[in-house]
Amino acid sequence: MYTVQMEKECECFKKSEYANNNTFQTQKDAYNYANIVAELMNEEFCSKHTFYAQRAEDDNFVIRVAMNATYVSGCSTGVSCDVGCGSTDDWSLESTDNATNESCGTGCGCS
Repeated sequence: MYTVQMEKECECFKKSEYANNNTFQTQKDAYNYANIVAELMNEEFCSKHTFYAQRAEDDNFVIRVAMNATYVSGCSTGVSCDVGCGSTDDWSLESTDNATNESCGTGCGCS
């Protein structure tokens, strides 16, 4: 038997129709289920977390949970305003010398 379990149950997961610790007869079924559920949760949930499936010990698969950097920063590009706006770093795609513009072009609405 192969098991797919959630690493941590966030509030969105607890409110959803998904169940934890699902068992499957084949490794392929468990693998497919873990990847599909992780993708669906990324599309359906509040976007505070990012979900991804990973093979674990023995016959287990785990759906891991990570903080979504885009949700935390508030910027649609994933670039936080303190990095994207007014940055003169060579590596920054949004580097500019004019940090007083109302919008820096990152889509985050910073000023």
